[in-house]
Amino acid sequence: MSRFASDVERRFEPGEPLFEVGDVGVPTWLIVEGSIAIVRRDGLGREKPIVVQVAGQFTGEISQLAGRPSLAAATAGPGGCRALPFDAAHLRALAVGSAELGEMLMRALILRRVGLLEGDTAGSVLIGQPGELNRVMIEGLLTRNGYPFTAFDSSVDEEGRAVVQRLGVLPDELPLLVCPTGKVLKRPTIAEVATCLGMLPELKPDALYDVAIVGAGPAGLATAVYAASEGLSVLVLDQRAMGGQAGASARIENYLGFPTGISGLALAARAYHQAQKFGAELAIPLEADHLSGDTRDGQPSRLHLSNDATVRARAVVIATGARYRRPNIANLADFEGSGVAYWASPVEAKLCAGQEVVLVGGGNSAGQAVAFLAPKIAHLHLVVRGDGLAASMSRYLIDRIASFPNVTIHTRTDVATLEGNRESGLTAVTCRNRDTGEMLRLPVKHLFLFIGADPNSAWLGGYVAVDRQGFVLTGQEAGARDAGAQGGAVRLPLETSRHGVFAIGDVRAGSTKRVAAAVGEGAAVVAQIHAHLAR
Repeated sequence: MSRFASDVERRFEPGEPLFEVGDVGVPTWLIVEGSIAIVRRDGLGREKPIVVQVAGQFTGEISQLAGRPSLAAATAGPGGCRALPFDAAHLRALAVGSAELGEMLMRALILRRVGLLEGDTAGSVLIGQPGELNRVMIEGLLTRNGYPFTAFDSSVDEEGRAVVQRLGVLPDELPLLVCPTGKVLKRPTIAEVATCLGMLPELKPDALYDVAIVGAGPAGLATAVYAASEGLSVLVLDQRAMGGQAGASARIENYLGFPTGISGLALAARAYHQAQKFGAELAIPLEADHLSGDTRDGQPSRLHLSNDATVRARAVVIATGARYRRPNIANLADFEGSGVAYWASPVEAKLCAGQEVVLVGGGNSAGQAVAFLAPKIAHLHLVVRGDGLAASMSRYLIDRIASFPNVTIHTRTDVATLEGNRESGLTAVTCRNRDTGEMLRLPVKHLFLFIGADPNSAWLGGYVAVDRQGFVLTGQEAGARDAGAQGGAVRLPLETSRHGVFAIGDVRAGSTKRVAAAVGEGAAVVAQIHAHLAR
């Protein structure tokens, strides 16, 4: 095992720190002699011991796999210690190079992060009004990307109020985020949160990647795992969180190999860590702005990012999935993130616990959301535009919904109006029967919309050919749209109208909108990338 170490053995005196919360690039230390005390600490400086590790054990959690900021601190025990360091690159080499040690290592690193997530004194501290748009966005970012945090209600929780008063924070400066290092952010943007927490890797402007993947849903993550495992240099971007729409699913029960089901977030986290293990760089949250470059002469594509950076790649994989479809309701935007949601995660379930809610949709995603929410709330009104659920929802979900006594199904019905304002949030939803015109007013504070999605391809700006609906064309259909080719150009099955630019998953024209199909395309495209690089 020592052959994988990144440096020579080092001696630490009693009480000497090995690393602090927020330190970047902290190695994993294998204890040769003595002991190391590990503690957890949050942004307010509250500290709790985790464990005292002894000879033969190793420090670290999943942050160490990618060299991200440490979420814990360590000091040498009473007798000091001797330890061997493994930096991120050598740790990944160990995880891949030794099957048995790699399995133990990965399991330990992941479970230690789970332990930090389940505790109450680690990571950031978020203070603000529950349900407020910016707080909900930050909660979603941290939850879906697996970062521990503690949330306080600024008007109810004594500790939260005390922090606000001590710092002299004004109401319009909330929510407040206290990062693990103690740095305070007032009403931060998602980009500011990501920067403070060290969520993004340092992207070198002169770097040339073999593959740049835009979108970290099941398709994009599958590409990352297979491409990185085969030795390609891989960069993955996503503007929000790992998992895409699937990552917001409360439970996926028809995915091969999981007979009891698995949450979308758990599935995405496993794929995310797997990609990290093989050395893929993951930059989340970071948005791709547009693509440029004429790839017909073999030149790499240029990917322009929302932070003004540009990266080059020999192959680009478009895996941006789809955007949530929005119904034509006049004031809908006023309540997005403040009563209206397009997914049902544990964050939303906590906000509406014990309350009455409305959920719109008749597909499998809607059915999964109903099954997740119904046990946690007082009553759920399921609004369906069609005659019923049989035409668009799997039988097992229909049967499960029928078993809930607190679910009422309203067929042939649309949402007509929303009541409330930006300050107070949603206060009522009025539905209209499409046949009779009868109106039904429901005094609810939460509306969930699961009415499908449109392709997330507008950012491409015509760089590749799309069909009338905006889905990206691939294969020979895309080759026929290459204006620079005579009589149509030969294309690989998942290649777009640009050489070396591929499209997979829900954003691709003709794709099967299922998690398993997206993963399959993510695996299949890697062989085609090799063929492109060879030619």
